[in-house]
Amino acid sequence: MSHRAPLADASPAAPDSTNATDAGNGSGQPVDTSLIDAFGGVRGMIDMTVPGFVFVVLYTITQSVATSSWSAVGVTVLLAVVRVARRETLKHAFGGVLGVGIGAFIAMQSGKPQDFYLPSMIYGLVLLVAYAISALVKWPLLGVMLGPVLGENMTWRTQNPGRLSAYTKATWVWVALFALRAAILFPLYWAGQVTWLGVAKIGLGVPPWLVAIYLSWLILSKAPAPIKVNLDSEESES
Repeated sequence: MSHRAPLADASPAAPDSTNATDAGNGSGQPVDTSLIDAFGGVRGMIDMTVPGFVFVVLYTITQSVATSSWSAVGVTVLLAVVRVARRETLKHAFGGVLGVGIGAFIAMQSGKPQDFYLPSMIYGLVLLVAYAISALVKWPLLGVMLGPVLGENMTWRTQNPGRLSAYTKATWVWVALFALRAAILFPLYWAGQVTWLGVAKIGLGVPPWLVAIYLSWLILSKAPAPIKVNLDSEESES
């Protein structure tokens, strides 16, 4: 989906990484930074991780779904307020508040603490299916997201088969990440292992996300350079 996930797994935000360039293909593009941008930025991933951490810690201590849920919602709202104060984008903050709010509501209504994590887990499955289908039909979502960022728009699909292949391979990396998360999280959810589910959610957040970013960058660094699109000249000609 973009993997711009309003519920948990990734949402674009300002990157905290350095502006390393794609030396492998000579394009000079900050491919790694663009990837981090496209999937939420390190700050975005941290903002998504903290509420779940607060929930699982408080539930382990208090065994209260309401206390844990409201605390997680409060932390998410606080993080959004900080973004407003720093004049950062609210797109990801809103997604975080919405996702945590839905999870907290479902958990309090059902009385099952594991339901706090259910919306983001379902969203992860949606991303898994969407990324897999996009790769199979040769419209890999990674290319759809990064093409405009790198100034190539959709030329990678019609004029640059090497980049189409690279975007497809990199998209499968993310499919594998979503599949790994689902394979670990859903059994814990069904078993009602709330603490371990929360720990797994945290462990399967930033670390594998960074691995997927790195693998995607490696793949794209070996691809042909982007074919740039000059939008200004195209508009003047029309």
